[in-house]
Formats: sequence, structure tokens, C-alpha cells
Amino acid sequence: MTEKVALLVEDMYEDLELWYPLIRLKEAGYKPVIIGSGTKDVHLSKHGYPAKPDQVADKANADDYVAVIIPGGFAPDHMRRHPHMVDFVKKMYAKQKLVAGICHAGSVLVSANILKGKKATSFCSIKDDVINAGARWFDEEVVVDGNLITSRSPEDLPAFMKAVVEYLGAR
Repeated sequence: MTEKVALLVEDMYEDLELWYPLIRLKEAGYKPVIIGSGTKDVHLSKHGYPAKPDQVADKANADDYVAVIIPGGFAPDHMRRHPHMVDFVKKMYAKQKLVAGICHAGSVLVSANILKGKKATSFCSIKDDVINAGARWFDEEVVVDGNLITSRSPEDLPAFMKAVVEYLGAR
């Protein structure tokens, strides 16, 4: 069976930060599964591009996935309002599965309370939040600390996905 990777989605997601990882994961032989909050049948990106969730967060089982990727944009601010989405990320992290976040995804990582003592990066506007959650923040295109991978912005996607695919292949 093909290993599944969860991709979280909510309204106002950053287009490239959802679709680039989804396509790259397919190329690498993984099955990407879009997981939504359950509030809508379709979520629109910052530019109006639709994403239809394959599954709802409260029905997602962390045991079924090898990783979760959290795209940025304004979506993480919506995601963190849904306890099932935050709990899914928390469970993935606790099970030592890969948790990867880009751009504003750090907001979800803060709410999941998984940054204390970790190295991380994020979009600059949430740098203080990431630091206040206990992380050591670095202004680098990708930061890998155990089962946590973070990046700053869409420009970092090649390095971000290279690190994700390498991590998954090294397990």
C-alpha cells in the first residue's frame, strides 16, 4: 500500500504551498490526502483556487499517515481555531511522524504546543510567536529538527520539499 501524507487545508491557503507539495509527493510515490476542518466542502485559496478535502480532521487517524504538511497563507489562522486540526498535528508529532510547516504554518505548530526546545523557521511576521512558543528561530530556507521541518515562504518550496522527501525516504 502506498504511504499517505496528510495536507491540511482551510480557506485562504497559499496556493503554491498546498499544490507544489501535493504534486511533489505524488512524484515521489506517496499518496497525498487533503484534510479539511469539516466546515466546507471546498476551501478557496488566497487567489480563489478550490481545494476539496478528501477527509475531515475529526475522522483522520494519525496512525494512517507518515507525515502531515501544513501550508501557509492565512489558512493556519483558521486551522488553529479547529481543535481537531490542532489535535491531529499534535498526535502526528507525538507519534514521531513528520510534521512539516511552511510560512504561517507556525501558527498551528504554536497552538499544537510542539515548538518548545526545537529549531524552526517561519514567515517573518510570526517569528515572535514561534520564539515565544519556545523555539530557536532561524532565518533559513529550511530548518530540520528531528521530525519537524519548517520553511519561510513559497520561494523556499524546493528546499522544503527536498527535505520532506529525503526525510520520508530515510525512515
